[in-house]
Amino acid sequence: MSNHLRSAIVPFLQAAKSDSPSARAGRLGLMPASSRQRSGCSRPRRQQGWRAPVRWAFVEIAGDSSVPGGDRRRGERRRSVAGDERGGRSRHPAEMHPRDHHHRSVGTGGARAAVFGISDGLVTNVALILGIAGAHPNASVIRLVGLAGLVAGAFSMSAGEYGSMRAQTELFQRELALETHEIQIRPEGERRELVRIYESRGIEPEVAKHLASEMMRTPELALETHAREELGINPSALGSPVQAALSSFATFAIGAFLPLIPWLVSSGTFATLGSVVIGAAAALAVGVVLAVFTHHRWWRSAFRQLVTLAVPAAVTFGIGHAIGISAFH
Repeated sequence: MSNHLRSAIVPFLQAAKSDSPSARAGRLGLMPASSRQRSGCSRPRRQQGWRAPVRWAFVEIAGDSSVPGGDRRRGERRRSVAGDERGGRSRHPAEMHPRDHHHRSVGTGGARAAVFGISDGLVTNVALILGIAGAHPNASVIRLVGLAGLVAGAFSMSAGEYGSMRAQTELFQRELALETHEIQIRPEGERRELVRIYESRGIEPEVAKHLASEMMRTPELALETHAREELGINPSALGSPVQAALSSFATFAIGAFLPLIPWLVSSGTFATLGSVVIGAAAALAVGVVLAVFTHHRWWRSAFRQLVTLAVPAAVTFGIGHAIGISAFH
């Protein structure tokens, strides 16, 4: 490098080295807006393909003495952090994360029983009422059949739901008792089982061993971990047979009562059409509500519920119309 070129470059490098961060930022067009206004600097001209710099916020970082004294505060330096480009303010790191979400508790069996109950009650009584209405009996007969179907179906659903949930809960409790016994008499073997499970999921062997040891620290944590990993159940949410039975009874009664409403205030063809309309509207509403909770397409869920109702109703109405009430005299 020639002496002439060196004499031109060295002063510039020395000036850049002695400049404060704010001075270097101002020279590069990155000075905060307030600093430019105080120093009389104008905003850099916006050029083609050039994006305006975001505003800066400052945080203190200790332990750096290389910053000149004018910009150093008690052995600390300022570090520029990109702020909010739209609002011109710095954002807390917590704001960067999406909003936390919470899962609904669906392991007690009540939600499943409620959905099954209202759908079954609706389909059962619509099909039953239209099947009897197809034979053109007296309206009082249809009322009696509808009420009998509502009560019998509600008790049947409730008893069946209670029995199935009770058997499932007792089976889970039995498996948990066996797992508790194994943890007590052979904890090292249960720890090795966890290690194999974690390794089968792609976890490094050393990490799997450490994680399994942590999970076996207390009997409660060990039982919960083995229940989830080996049995696929949550010990604290085995399901409530009573809740499932009550939910099933109530929702079946509601679903079965809806198509019976027209026959309580009218009769004949008007009541038959009323049962069809109310049943179809209720089926669509159930489908839409299910879609809201499951985040599926509402029209697909509603159409599925409508088809589930329409097919058995059409079949029973056709059978009643073909056989007629005279066949039983």
